[in-house]
Amino acid sequence: MHGTTLLMVASYAGHIDCVKELVLQGADINLQRESGTTALFFAAQQGHNNVVRFLFEFGASTEFRTKDGGTALLAASQYGHMQVVETLLKHGANIHDQLYDGATALFLAAQGGYLDVIRLLLSSGAKVNQPRQDGTAPLWIASQMGHSEVVRVMLLRGAERDAARHDGTTALLKAANKGYNDVIKELLKFSPTLGILKNGTSALHAAVLSGNIKTVALLLEAGADPALRNKANELPAELTKNEHILRLLRSKEGHRKS
Repeated sequence: MHGTTLLMVASYAGHIDCVKELVLQGADINLQRESGTTALFFAAQQGHNNVVRFLFEFGASTEFRTKDGGTALLAASQYGHMQVVETLLKHGANIHDQLYDGATALFLAAQGGYLDVIRLLLSSGAKVNQPRQDGTAPLWIASQMGHSEVVRVMLLRGAERDAARHDGTTALLKAANKGYNDVIKELLKFSPTLGILKNGTSALHAAVLSGNIKTVALLLEAGADPALRNKANELPAELTKNEHILRLLRSKEGHRKS
């Protein structure tokens, strides 16, 4: 079992009576498995707040990391366990903990769409723009997952609307690509760039390519230019055979010319 203890099993399952009995009998609270996980990590990951609180009474430490850099706070945030996150922060968990790939607690909560956890982390000092090593910011991942409420809260708390990943893609491009119109509406309130991005294409090109009529209409209404060419020198209209989309693009071009 790679160093799994009874206390870890009981903590994972949330058997508080079992946990108490084992601790009172002298179980080592901060023992780590080969993977680096502790009883506290398991209890936090599974959302057992009563177990987490009890382990703290007997000296559980928030410092231990798993092989990928995971901590109890990162695990609780990833699974949206609001009360556990609160308990961990009260007991000195580091809000700036990061997995070895750079993902923060806020990033993991944004990926899962856990709004209450996100609000708590932000009001506790989490950095809204802290990216993962590949340049992915929390706003970008929330947009890619279609979490429009999360996107709204992050933008209001100062998320950089045009933060690009190392591949040059932005939150708007990702949402346009996926047809997440609710996300796009939130992003558009903050006037993101509608032009050609570092990766040589635009959100409008992405929307046309994925065939989302509503998305194309939203971007055109916001002022996206149908006459922009991507790095392959293509107009958005050259990326589709969809008649509805082509009509939309033409009508916008007509407006621009008149």
